[in-house]
Amino acid sequence: MITNTNNLGSIPTTATPALRPSHLRDTSAPAETGRDSLSTANLAQLKDTLARTPALRMEVIERATALAKDPGYPSTAILGKIGRLIAQSKDLSLQED
Repeated sequence: MITNTNNLGSIPTTATPALRPSHLRDTSAPAETGRDSLSTANLAQLKDTLARTPALRMEVIERATALAKDPGYPSTAILGKIGRLIAQSKDLSLQED
């Protein structure tokens, strides 16, 4: 069995703010800071970390391959949860641009 390694549990829920449907999110504007700014203080460290990160992570590819071959993945319970989340989410096609 392949174990879940994400830190959100078996499936993200609407209790997770980033995954909450848009019509349930807090839409209040963030506090004004006066102006936008960009700091490049850690740019060298970021570039170094990216350079050391492999483009392909074999353990992730192997896990994905195993899941794709598993006829019981995702489970019926997970599919039901995802279906409910989709059904409860706002239909963005109804918004005017």
